[in-house]
Amino acid sequence: MAPAASGEHRRGVLVLALALLASATVAGAQLSSEDYYDASCPAALLTIRSAVATAVLIDRRMGASLLRLHFHDCFGCDASVLLDDTASFTGEKGAGPNAGSLRGFDVIDNIKMLLELMCPQTVSCADILAVAARDSVAQLGGPSWTVPLGRRDATTASASLANSDLPGPTSNLNGLLNAFSNKGFTTTDMVALSGAHTVGRAQCRNCRARIYNDTDIDASFAASLRGSCPAQGGDGALEPLDESSPDDFDNTYFVNLVARRGLLHSDQALFSGGGGGATDGLVRAYASSADRWGSDFAAAMVKMASISPLTGTNGEIRVNCRRVN
Repeated sequence: MAPAASGEHRRGVLVLALALLASATVAGAQLSSEDYYDASCPAALLTIRSAVATAVLIDRRMGASLLRLHFHDCFGCDASVLLDDTASFTGEKGAGPNAGSLRGFDVIDNIKMLLELMCPQTVSCADILAVAARDSVAQLGGPSWTVPLGRRDATTASASLANSDLPGPTSNLNGLLNAFSNKGFTTTDMVALSGAHTVGRAQCRNCRARIYNDTDIDASFAASLRGSCPAQGGDGALEPLDESSPDDFDNTYFVNLVARRGLLHSDQALFSGGGGGATDGLVRAYASSADRWGSDFAAAMVKMASISPLTGTNGEIRVNCRRVN
């Protein structure tokens, strides 16, 4: 397991994130600094951090779940992923990449309830998701970064967009590169963000084809998984994305890829092992340096959290994250 990031490294990540904010794109420039709620809801960030810490203490897996909620919202970053279905739209919770697997909604609900009691209709659900993701990573031993704030919440959601925009577990390298490039990410961003799979679990249905059909997989690793993920049935059985340390935010995910022990086809797609893969070099670099990966991950998270936010008078500040006002 990689050692926890040093205080010096954490400070370096924060400086990098701040520098990124200063040179943000047009979308990111519409957001404000992390002191956005200092006057209107001074305890907002502390409330979110305390609630996340409690949730992760009770269930360490929740850290990965909250991070994933933000990821699946942030090919938009407008809290649309939190909306329940209505008569006028089919939400994103039942979309292919999300159905039966997203969790942590109750944690977000609890945070929102506390904030509504303290500062009614002030802190957006989208900002809660962004801050909770950062705090979850920190709770699991990963880096921290400065979260730009000031997002507003969407008033609708789209299952079809979630199905088309989010890369799936069977994606190949070109599919991953295209999906991330379409949102303005570089190859480095994509590989760094993929390292979020150093925590959490995946359902058997999403890794079955890999462990029974793929050839670029360590034989003993595949055999060990077949016992709990049968060729038929057991679709919901959970397998750790990082077998070595599934609840620690470290760089062993990349070490596993070099050893051909990536759980999902889309994970192992990042490393071919033959030396000619477009992302092989980055995977090896991150496997060798937790600090380099942590820094690149933090920078990419700042970038991701600034994708097409609703600001100003666009959208709304929801009272209940599950439904529009």
